[in-house]
Amino acid sequence: MHDPAFIRNFCIIAHIDHGKSTLADRFIEKARIIDNRKLQNQMLDNMDIERERGITIKSQAVTLPYHAKDGHDYTLNLVDTPGHVDFSYEVSRAIYSCEGALLVIDASQGVEAQTLSNMYMAIEHDLEIIPVINKIDMPAADVEDTRRQIDQDLGLDGSTALAVSAKMGIGIDELFEAIVERIPAPAGKPDEPTQALIFDSHYDPYRGVVVHIRLMSGSLEVGQRIRLMSCDTTYEIEETGLFKIELAKTDRLSAGEVGYILAGIKTVSDVRVGDTITDAASPCKEPLPGFKEVKPVVFSSIYPMDSSDYEELKTGLEKLKLNDASLIYDKDNSLALGFGFRCGFLGLLHLEVVQERLEREFNQTVILTAPSVRYRLRLLNGDSVFIDNPSEYPDPSRIDAAEEPYIKAQVITPVGYVGNLISLCVGKRGVQTSFIHLDEKRVEMVFEMPLAEVLFDFYDRLKSTSRGYASFDYEVIGYRPAELAKLDFLINGEPVDALSMLVHKPGAYERARKVCERLQGAIPRQQFKIAIQGSIGSHVIARETVNPVRKDVLAKCYGGDITRKRKLLEKQKEGKKRMKMVGNVELSQDAFLAVLRTNEDEAR
Repeated sequence: MHDPAFIRNFCIIAHIDHGKSTLADRFIEKARIIDNRKLQNQMLDNMDIERERGITIKSQAVTLPYHAKDGHDYTLNLVDTPGHVDFSYEVSRAIYSCEGALLVIDASQGVEAQTLSNMYMAIEHDLEIIPVINKIDMPAADVEDTRRQIDQDLGLDGSTALAVSAKMGIGIDELFEAIVERIPAPAGKPDEPTQALIFDSHYDPYRGVVVHIRLMSGSLEVGQRIRLMSCDTTYEIEETGLFKIELAKTDRLSAGEVGYILAGIKTVSDVRVGDTITDAASPCKEPLPGFKEVKPVVFSSIYPMDSSDYEELKTGLEKLKLNDASLIYDKDNSLALGFGFRCGFLGLLHLEVVQERLEREFNQTVILTAPSVRYRLRLLNGDSVFIDNPSEYPDPSRIDAAEEPYIKAQVITPVGYVGNLISLCVGKRGVQTSFIHLDEKRVEMVFEMPLAEVLFDFYDRLKSTSRGYASFDYEVIGYRPAELAKLDFLINGEPVDALSMLVHKPGAYERARKVCERLQGAIPRQQFKIAIQGSIGSHVIARETVNPVRKDVLAKCYGGDITRKRKLLEKQKEGKKRMKMVGNVELSQDAFLAVLRTNEDEAR
């Protein structure tokens, strides 16, 4: 049991790719909690995808012992947080479990969009913020300019910012001392009622759910009965311990400590991030504030490439759900693609990660339908319904009004790209609400725009338009009225349900034309003419034709009257017409993938 006066709980927050995980690696190396032979880059990122992409998807924690210059031994609990906007709720819970934060800023990039939003989150939770200027070894590093940005943009004292290089290990000792001196000790007492915050969890196939907690007050020990307050379930603690890369067993956890508990919990979905754990016999009066159900914002259907792999896909999703409580799925089926699942994701990155994990960890090759958001429809009979699947779209004559989710998008960019980025956002139905010069080189713009427009190629175009210099952050701000239409695609007169999409009505023609063009290139030629049509209701708004493979029936006519030739051509035409009536068009997987790719390639 540690004295709370010698515990420091802190997190590292930053924009994507500013060096959080590398800095965490240096802390682990200095604390010598792991053998040097086992050290590797991104120690706290234990998924292959995290390592390859250089991103953190799940927050991790680690306990670091440190002998300070004042002669005392301190326990430093580092909570590593995800940097991507999709996981902002997890970031907020990780921040709430700490008393201080290291705000890492890249010396060559300066302050970016998520630097600001993460800092505001830390300020909301009353954290002591230590600005850290990282990557000072880079040729493009400008430490003094970054200090000025910290002063002007963040309103923090730039002169107190510590200049470090996480890669080279420069300035890490000074950072350790600053953590001990500047971050306050935890305030909770071990003799108060037990109150612990769940900031994450992961699944162990042998022992069930490992719950990551921060004890605010009281204590937890083996054999104690605990209650999870949001779902009102009780469990008995089987093991408590600390994170030292590996799980290190301890007798008990007391106020101020960060650690884990095992209590025979079978599924991760029973353990909700942000929930409060208390003693079942003498509970605390009220749960910790800020808990909310994480709601998916992006929806897509997943189908196996081969319909016989359905059971394997089902098993893969069940196992993935054990580790990722924010993934939701339901059974779905389509005439074209067979049986599959309708899934909800936190955002596009979350969708990509799930798809990649299914392919790598469970050897599943899958098709995803075009991502969609959840629309709210008010019907003429007074009912309100939420739909995210085009197949659930009711008869337009029953709809009184439609609404779609809007976001507040914050873009920080160098001045030179302002015009192009405004054009991009306005073209995506964005409305500019603010325009602030952060300094003579950089501008912060805020737009309100539909979330549906961000799903399709927006992020790629933002990066290519600004040559990678613009940064982007967003939050969902509610529903606004929308002109909605269901766009159907017919192949040879037959509707293909898996290609249907819900679109903004004025942009429907453009979307339909692009999808028809893509399908024309992806559908192989048959013996008969194939019509590809995009329609809203019974009104066809776009059409392309796949021309038939034709035999040259005039080859044997080496002369003679034109009527002979015409007779042969008419005979061929009749045959093609009969063939078209009985002919079926098989859509290959490439055709579905081509439609999805239109979303990414519109920019090109």
